Amino acid sequence: MSVELSTQAQFDGFTDDVARKLGTHCRTAPGYTHMPSRDIVDDEERALSLRQHDPAQPNRLRAYAALPDDSEIQTPSIGVTASSTRHVAREITRRLYPLHAEAPRLAAERTAQAQAEARDRRAVSEAVAGALPGACIEESHRSARVTWQRPGPQHGHDGSHRVDSVCVIIGASGERTSVEVSGRPKQIVAMLAAFAAASAG
Repeated sequence: MSVELSTQAQFDGFTDDVARKLGTHCRTAPGYTHMPSRDIVDDEERALSLRQHDPAQPNRLRAYAALPDDSEIQTPSIGVTASSTRHVAREITRRLYPLHAEAPRLAAERTAQAQAEARDRRAVSEAVAGALPGACIEESHRSARVTWQRPGPQHGHDGSHRVDSVCVIIGASGERTSVEVSGRPKQIVAMLAAFAAASAG
């Protein structure tokens, strides 16, 4: 049998009782402002957010493990029916807390992977830039761009110059690159010939 959770006050009282049932010296605090919710924090500063997403199903709750804002892993969560505060506390202990405990390890692995990717990507970017004297390197999220330009001979009556340019996109780990080249056909043909010869060798 589900309990009545049609107001924020009822939800707050329900969550306060869940916190007491968890038995870890928990305290509660206001949660999300867009829906009925409340945060629960234990004496080890382990935090979770209990939320009611669907007003049409007020007894269908979702509990989220609170992670640092800079964490790059998906927030662990479980769905739970508000049949009783004891049931919700038991499901949090049985299902959510193990996911919460695993999150720091997964976050550390993700951080180490991102650092290794950035290191490898930087090495490739610097090698490409070294082959194109005067090239510029721009880093973005999980990719890098190396651009190089060289003015060609004067073109037209306005004194403008044709520009030979190369743009190289380096993927996340530096294992794949894509190249866009523009310029005079003679230079492009020579570049492609040199590339084909190097690939064949």
